[in-house]
Amino acid sequence: MDFPENRFKRRLRAGDVQYGLWLGLSEVFSAEICAGAGFDWLLIDAEHGPNDLRTIFAQLQAIAPYDTQPVVRPPQGDHVLIKQLLETGVQTLLIPMVESGEQATHLVEAMRYPPAGIRGVGSALARASRWGRIGDYTQRANDEMCLLVQVETRAGMAQLDAILAVEGVDGVFFGAADLAASCGLLGEPNHPDIVAMIEDGLRRSAAAGKPGGVLCGDRELVHRYRSAGARFIAVGVDSLLLAAATSGLAASYKHGEPYAGPGGGY
Repeated sequence: MDFPENRFKRRLRAGDVQYGLWLGLSEVFSAEICAGAGFDWLLIDAEHGPNDLRTIFAQLQAIAPYDTQPVVRPPQGDHVLIKQLLETGVQTLLIPMVESGEQATHLVEAMRYPPAGIRGVGSALARASRWGRIGDYTQRANDEMCLLVQVETRAGMAQLDAILAVEGVDGVFFGAADLAASCGLLGEPNHPDIVAMIEDGLRRSAAAGKPGGVLCGDRELVHRYRSAGARFIAVGVDSLLLAAATSGLAASYKHGEPYAGPGGGY
């Protein structure tokens, strides 16, 4: 059986820009709908979305037939949870609230088998090795793992150079909402000071050879972040898209407001 290649990681290293979508609904059906939309990657969110191992596993299976790459964000960078997630077959993790080089080093170790890391060996029981049908899984797995660390606090930004210096960190994602909150600007992720900090972080990341990422729904800001070096960019969230579409459709009939989305025919 062929070893699954991490195309997301390959494209990151090639410098390609990859556009993604956040999945927070925790539903297999909607995940598969989004998988066919044409995004380069889909982020299954277990930090703020109501996801657990079983719902993540099911969404990975739903996404698998489509030409898009899954990324999973766990609620925290716990090495036991990381081990469990890797066993589901996911190869790219986005770890929230990374604030030091030491923390980033521990995360690298959690994603790698010994002697390079501390990942527990038990893949014969897991989807990752296709239940032992990929005979050389443990010998090749480390090279396919992709670690994205989320820098989203003032403390994290202060330690950015140390984080960027850690071998095995494949990309740095800048979280605007939490960064704004930690700077006393709660609810202002697009504040000029926050935008400037993220642009600076993206440039420093690019200079260190670590592609940067953001989540942003503002087209002008997306262009600015891309110019600053962002290479994996989420441009929407499934729950917010559904909320906006349903509110707009209802308002168009109840209040006569314009609505440009799809109607109810099928």
